[in-house]
Amino acid sequence: MSYFAFIFAAFFAVIAARQALAQTAAPAPAPAGPPNITAVLAKGGQYTTFIRLLKESRVDEQINSQLNNSFNGLTVFAPTDGAFNSLKSGTLNSISQQDQIELVLYHVLPKFYTLSTFATTSNPLNTQASAAGGGADTLNVTTGTAEGQKVNVSTGVVETPIASALTTDFPLAVYSVDKVLLPYDLFGPKSPASAPLPRPTASPGRARRAPRGRRSPPAKVARPRRVISPGGGLFFWEPGW
Repeated sequence: MSYFAFIFAAFFAVIAARQALAQTAAPAPAPAGPPNITAVLAKGGQYTTFIRLLKESRVDEQINSQLNNSFNGLTVFAPTDGAFNSLKSGTLNSISQQDQIELVLYHVLPKFYTLSTFATTSNPLNTQASAAGGGADTLNVTTGTAEGQKVNVSTGVVETPIASALTTDFPLAVYSVDKVLLPYDLFGPKSPASAPLPRPTASPGRARRAPRGRRSPPAKVARPRRVISPGGGLFFWEPGW
């Protein structure tokens, strides 16, 4: 075989090998889709009640839509099934459907927070419920200064530490909590109704005034009569003389 024939054969062998490698190479992984709140919770395995409330209220659709169109991201506090089981019997059934939606929205913050950013944020924090209801439903998140201390969430009715993080990949952060976050607006103590003011009473010993229209008429005074005497003189005569 001539030198040139050897070169051409080697060249075509290299091309054939590259084509074979290209055909057998694994396809590139598809880009990750947007986060899904119920998928994250389902993977956690102990949030069935919260998932049910999210779906019944359709808040899950709202969250997923905002994640696709928000630059701020979202933070969700996810109560465990044990948290719901520890509620007083009938708690959820005692509030209206609209209040249940408010309760679910109260567990969502309209901003992405990591555990470290909670330490520098200012309280109180708005929730999705306060955004929908005019700013009433807020909560406080506090953390200790020592390293490793828990981050606590307080509503004014309950307080609980963040147990763990299910995901902290922007734009969605989901934190597990062992208590249901009860909004003060719904579950706080109600102020008693104001009692009516007592009617004023007359002071003791003070004489009552006679009612109008019933006063006694003034006594009549007899006027003197003019009488002419037989002699032509004039004098006054009063009855009783």
